[in-house]
Amino acid sequence: MEGLPPIEPYRRKYEEIDHRMASPDFFSDRRRAAALSREHQKLGELLDLYDRYESCRRQVSENQALARDSGTEEELREMAAAELEELENDADALREKILFAMIPPDETDSRNTILEIRAGAGGDEASLFAGDLYRMYCRYAETRGWNVETLGMSESECGGFKEVAFLVSGEEVFKNLKFESGVHRVQRVPVTEAGGRIHTSTVTVAVLPEAEEVDVEINPEDIEVTISRASGAGGQHVNTTDSAVQILYKPTGMIVHCADERSQHKNRAKAMTVLRSRLLQAKEEEERAKYAADRKNQVGTGDRSERIRTYNFPQSRLTDHRIGLTLHNLPEVLEGNLGEVVAALQEADYRTKLESLVQRA
Repeated sequence: MEGLPPIEPYRRKYEEIDHRMASPDFFSDRRRAAALSREHQKLGELLDLYDRYESCRRQVSENQALARDSGTEEELREMAAAELEELENDADALREKILFAMIPPDETDSRNTILEIRAGAGGDEASLFAGDLYRMYCRYAETRGWNVETLGMSESECGGFKEVAFLVSGEEVFKNLKFESGVHRVQRVPVTEAGGRIHTSTVTVAVLPEAEEVDVEINPEDIEVTISRASGAGGQHVNTTDSAVQILYKPTGMIVHCADERSQHKNRAKAMTVLRSRLLQAKEEEERAKYAADRKNQVGTGDRSERIRTYNFPQSRLTDHRIGLTLHNLPEVLEGNLGEVVAALQEADYRTKLESLVQRA
């Protein structure tokens, strides 16, 4: 079909997965089985769209021939000509749906996700806003039916967070949260500001797809584990056992600290989860850097130094600088209503990938 990549590779992939799904041990790995089942369904929808597009194009050709045929009754020629515009519009709409369906999914889209939020410039205001973002993501996760598990946190004296890391588990978590990586800027009047002046502060967010052991191989000799007594907020919450775990990854100097659990073993397991995910992200960023020229117009997903968004409280305005999106419902967004923002970012990313796909067709 003109303007469309060949359908045969997608048909072969569908048949290959179809064959694998018939295997008796297909569901032995439930996570893998779920991912393949989703891919099988999407490929099936793509093939159905392609068949409908092919049928529509045949109708367009037949109507064009009929409208030009001088031997056909004038009334039939007029009817064929009248249907042409609608048929061509249908064909164009199907073509765009096919191209969207042909965009290869990110292999990590179905992964659970680790978010790390750190207060940046702005002192107490940055810490308070780190707490606001943490609650925003937790509420968004709740609306999606996802689970949130805290991996570690360092609270500030003002009530926010110096940093907080947490694991979000559920269906297609990374697909919906991957565009949150970067610098989030907040503009508002602090409670302590008697003059009513607007204060600007920043918070960095890192979004890491949860890594599995098969993704990143860690040599035990490359890590150095330090155990210490976890500090608490005082009273009954002070941890009186040596349970805090710090892991140093010697090849890069990367350090992961976890003291959220009272169990040393649980803290070590959580710290290793974070370490594997950070190493996986570093590996993927290295691969993406090789194609930086091709990605210059894409929506950013990994550069945590990139200022991606501004939250302006006086004007109740949220602006995503990557796609020029501006919303005037900031309180709702901070309550976890991120759907409109996520959808707009995904649409922009799809459009960029679509242009690349068309150019290769």
